[in-house]
Amino acid sequence: MKILRFTAIAALMASSVAVTAYAQEKKGVTPGELGYHAGSSPLAGEPMVQSTNPKAPPMTQAEFDKARTIYFERCAGCHGVLRKGATGKALTPDLTVASGTEYLKVFIAYGSPAGMPNWLTSGEMNEKEVDMMARYIQHDPPMPPEFGMEQMKATWKVVIPPEKRPKKKMNNFNIDNIFSTTLRDTGEVALIDGDTKKIINIVKTGYAVHISRTSASGRYVFVIGRDGKINMIDLWMEKPDNVAEIRIGLEARSVDTSKFKGYEDKLAIAGAYWPPQYVIMDGDTLEPKKIVSTRGMTVDKQEYHPEPRVASIVASHYKPEFIVNVKETGKTLMVDYSDLDALKVTEIGTARFLHDGGWDSSKRYFMVAANQSNKIAAVDAKEGKLVSLIDVGKIPHPGRGANFKHPKFGPVWATGHLGDETISLIGTDPKGNKQYAFKEVAKLTGQGAGSLFIKTHPKSKNLYVDTTLHPDPKISQSVAVYDINNLDKGFKVLPVADWAGIKDDGAKRVVQPEYNKAGDEVWFSVWSAKNKESAIVVVDDKTLKLKAVIKDPRLITPTGKFNIYNTQRDVY
Repeated sequence: MKILRFTAIAALMASSVAVTAYAQEKKGVTPGELGYHAGSSPLAGEPMVQSTNPKAPPMTQAEFDKARTIYFERCAGCHGVLRKGATGKALTPDLTVASGTEYLKVFIAYGSPAGMPNWLTSGEMNEKEVDMMARYIQHDPPMPPEFGMEQMKATWKVVIPPEKRPKKKMNNFNIDNIFSTTLRDTGEVALIDGDTKKIINIVKTGYAVHISRTSASGRYVFVIGRDGKINMIDLWMEKPDNVAEIRIGLEARSVDTSKFKGYEDKLAIAGAYWPPQYVIMDGDTLEPKKIVSTRGMTVDKQEYHPEPRVASIVASHYKPEFIVNVKETGKTLMVDYSDLDALKVTEIGTARFLHDGGWDSSKRYFMVAANQSNKIAAVDAKEGKLVSLIDVGKIPHPGRGANFKHPKFGPVWATGHLGDETISLIGTDPKGNKQYAFKEVAKLTGQGAGSLFIKTHPKSKNLYVDTTLHPDPKISQSVAVYDINNLDKGFKVLPVADWAGIKDDGAKRVVQPEYNKAGDEVWFSVWSAKNKESAIVVVDDKTLKLKAVIKDPRLITPTGKFNIYNTQRDVY
């Protein structure tokens, strides 16, 4: 929920009809944004310390418990666990009590032009729930538990110790071309053979795996669920499976391993949404070694924020450093892991609401989206400094982004957007094309807003852009593909969901193009609800024709797919 500033209360309360009409306009807010923000939090089921505000309207214990669940399922992603404000406004009692229940009910029910969903008129809440939530946010927010070393070690499990693991590869799989595929709603990943298109194994993991990352050696896959659980999968086993696991928090998104020469595979790192912290672990066993809090001051107003969530993390190729991006404070941290007992952290002020991103083609500059700031931050991993803050479209969401050589501007990195239909191209070659370096050099027009991922490959002439969260099924169920050498001619639409041949009425949203190792196939997830059929569609990159459809009853809600070779070498 995003509540408007409370300075307008008196004027708006003069006419509830005017308030309703104003709220329903939703100026400048796309359905894709609303769908993205409404993601649930695993904290809904966690025990918390409850405290009530005597100035707030009364609630029964049953109402409070139900409202708490709804808040974490619908609202925490925008407003924060502690309601201090994140992407959305702060919802602390010092603000909400002054507004009053009736005022709050209007905005919960009908939304606001600032991006607040219309929970009542959309059918997501009934009138009783709207009233309950209006009262709930006037009470003190319940406090989730912390999660420190004692709690982590209680979840840490080495299934197969390093000394008992294979000394050589024990299977005939082409490991480089395996795809680690998230089965979002079953808490699993499917390891799929990219050559045969057959499922090798289904591995039990944490809830809603966010990403898979490959170790520097390419032997291990590390996956992290939204519930903070990490699984370490050994691809050398006769049947690749889990060899270690740990939970590093109550909600999380990011994981990676050390890549710098001499430190390959020695350490792993993961970042949590709650508690706001990152954890450095042993690369062979996931034993937790060092926990570092990210609570602190924001980069813009220099105000304390109690809940700065850790977003994307990557491993530097230039130094023994992890690059840790902190969402709410807008800071990029260069964490020197060469001596964990004397940890050195270089703090770079970038922009608030950092989220996802990837390397430029040289792997020197990390391009990270500050999505609610509508900017891309270019960070120099070699010099350890911010190179530029680049204004782009509305709510950039690149995934890892896409690198290619533009006929005019030279090497560029591209991002799509959740909030508009544009694709921004940013120059990344300060030596050969200095005049274009770290500037938005061009904008393409795509199918619409709601894009989550963009992708190309060094061996490809094509650029693929999904529109997964667009409200029009024809758009969300297809992808746009551009000819890199002739971008001005616009895009061709591939009807990926139609090619899947799914007969039921599922959403069939198409998400995340991912290349195979050779760069001649592109894989797409056709994502429906867990009680509907889903599939993976494989497209021939040269002909843009259907090549294969992978269906299996075990492929439930497939989303992200991570090719081992490309993920290991940051090829995108």
